[in-house]
Amino acid sequence: MRPRSICIPTSPRGCQRHPTFLLLGRCPKTLSAFNQLHAHFITTGLARHTYPLSRLLLLFSSLPSPLPSLPHATALLCQPLLSSSYTSPFLPNTLVCSLADVGRPHLALSLYSRVLLLQPHSPKPNNHTFPSLLKACAAAGPSWVPVGRALHAHVIKFIGHDYVDHFVRAALLSFYSRCGDVSSGRRLFDRIPNPDLPAWNCMLSAYARCYSDSGDADSGMQILCLFRRLQLSSKFKPNEITIVAMIGACGDLGALAQGIWAHAYIELNHLTMNQVVATALIDMYAKCGRLDLAEQLFVRLSQKDVLCYNAMIRGLATHGRGHQAVELFHRMTTEGVGVDEVTFVVIMSACAHAGLVDEGQRLFYKMQEDFGIKPQMEHYGCLVDLLGRSGQLEEAEQVIQSMPMKPNAILYRSLLTACGIHNNLEIGERTVAQLMHLEPEHGGNYVLLSNMFAKICRWDGVMQVRKVMKEKGIDKTPGSSLVEVEGSMHEFLMGDRTHPLLKEIYKMLDEIDRRLHEFGYMPRTKEVLFDVEEEDKEDALSYHSERLAIAFALLVSDPSVPIRIMKNLRVCGDCHLSTKLISGIYTREIIVRDRSRFHHFRNWTCSCSDYW
Repeated sequence: MRPRSICIPTSPRGCQRHPTFLLLGRCPKTLSAFNQLHAHFITTGLARHTYPLSRLLLLFSSLPSPLPSLPHATALLCQPLLSSSYTSPFLPNTLVCSLADVGRPHLALSLYSRVLLLQPHSPKPNNHTFPSLLKACAAAGPSWVPVGRALHAHVIKFIGHDYVDHFVRAALLSFYSRCGDVSSGRRLFDRIPNPDLPAWNCMLSAYARCYSDSGDADSGMQILCLFRRLQLSSKFKPNEITIVAMIGACGDLGALAQGIWAHAYIELNHLTMNQVVATALIDMYAKCGRLDLAEQLFVRLSQKDVLCYNAMIRGLATHGRGHQAVELFHRMTTEGVGVDEVTFVVIMSACAHAGLVDEGQRLFYKMQEDFGIKPQMEHYGCLVDLLGRSGQLEEAEQVIQSMPMKPNAILYRSLLTACGIHNNLEIGERTVAQLMHLEPEHGGNYVLLSNMFAKICRWDGVMQVRKVMKEKGIDKTPGSSLVEVEGSMHEFLMGDRTHPLLKEIYKMLDEIDRRLHEFGYMPRTKEVLFDVEEEDKEDALSYHSERLAIAFALLVSDPSVPIRIMKNLRVCGDCHLSTKLISGIYTREIIVRDRSRFHHFRNWTCSCSDYW
C-alpha cells in the first residue's frame, strides 16, 4: 500500500489556503490543542515557512496562564534559525514582541536571551525587536529599570548610536519617562538631530508626569520651554497630545496667560476640541483660579463624560464651592452619566473643604450601597480629612483603626494635620508614632509635630524634634511660591535673596509690615518653630515665600489685575491673616492656591471663611 503523500505548500499564498493553516482561527486556546496544531504544521510542511510559523507563534503567546513552557517556543524557532539560509529576524521578533505586548515580560526577555545565545546562527536583533521589550520594562515597575537600561545598551550595540528608527527612539524616551528618569530621557532627546512629533510629545508627557509625581516646578517650566522650542525650531505642528501636555503644565504652574494662549491656539488652528482636550482646559482654568472660565467651557460642551464632570467637581472642590459641587454631582447622576471611583474622591473632597460633614459621610456610605463602588484607600482618606477638619478627631482616628485595609502614611498625615489645627496633642502623638513607623525619613511628619508643639508653646518638644531631624539628616521641604506677572513666572523661596529686584522687594516688605501694624495686625508668632525673641519671629514670618511674592506683585503688576500665587505647602495661619488685611489695605484681589485648595482674598476677607 502506497503511503499517502503530503501536500507541501511552496508559496505564501499556498500556505494561507492550506486547510491546516485555516485551523488557526478555530483552534481552542489550550496547550493541548496548540501541540496538535504544531504537529500538523510539521507534517504538512507549513513549519518551513516564515508566515505560517509566525502566526503559530502568535497563537502560542496568547495561550492563557499557566504559562506555556519556554523550551517549546524555542524549539519552534530553532529549526529555521539554525538553517544557514535563514537570516530574517521576523520569527524571533514576532514571538518576543507578542509576549511583551500581552503582559509576559519575563517570558519575552527569556526568549530574547535564548535567541541571542543561538548566535552567530540566529539573526541579530533589529529596530522591531526593542520597542515592545522597552514598553514591557516600563510597565513592569521600578525593579525592571536595570533591565531597560541593559536593553538600551543592546540598542547601541546592535543598531548604533543613531537609533535610525523613530519607534526605537520613542520607546527609549517612553521607558525613561515612565520609570521616572527624566534626565536620562532628556539627554537622549537632546541627541536626536530632528525629533519627530511623537518624540516631542513623549518628552513633554515625561515632564508632565514628573511634575504630577513630585511637584517640582522646574519640570513644569521645562514643558513651557520645550513647547516654545517646538514652535520655533520644528517643522511639526503641535497636535492634541502636545497641547494637552502644555495645558496640564499651565494648570500645575498656574500659568494662566500661557493657558489662555493654548486655548486660543486650539481654536485658531482648528484642532479637535474632544473631551480629553476640553477636560484638560477645564482642569487648567480651575487650577489657575479662573473657575468662571472653567464653568463657561463646561456648560458649552455638548457631550460630557465622567472625566469632564470629575474635572469640574474637582475645580469646585478646590475653590471651596461644596454646595455647587454636590448639586453638580446630583445632576450628573440624574442625567445618567456613570460615576467612578474618582467621582467620589472629588465630591467628598468638596464636602471636606466646605465643612459639609453630614453630606460627605452620606455620600461615603451611598458609594457602595447605591453605586456598587467599594471604598478604596483614597475614599477613606477623604473621610478622615472630612472628620478631621471639622474637629471630630476621635471619629477620624476610629475610621483609620476600623478600615478593612492597612492604612498608609497619607491617612495618618491628614489626621496629624487636623490635630495641629485643633491642638489635640494626645491623638497627635499617637498618630506620629504610626507615621514614624511607616515613614521614618519623611521630613513633613516631623514638621507637623514640631508645629503642634510650637502652637502650645512646648518649646522643649520643638527642640527635641529638631534635634532628631538633625541627627537623621532630615530637612523640611522649603516653602515655594510662584507668581505670574505679565505672562512670566517668578518663583520665591522663604527668605529668598536671589531676585534681581531684591532691594525693591524688601523695601516693599517693610512698607507692608508698617501698614499692617497701622491696621492692628498682630503677628501669630506661634507659627514660628523656634523659641526666640518675638521680634525675630516677626521677621521670620515676614519672609515667608508668599509674602515675598505679594510684595513683588504689588511692585510691578497692574493694580487692576488680580495677584495669582501658587504655593507648594499649606498656607500658614499668619500669612492667611496678613493676606486678608493686604487685600483690603491695597485694594487688590489676591488668589492663593496652596497644596490642597484656593483662597480668594478680597476686601479684607477670604473665600474659605477661615475654614481650610
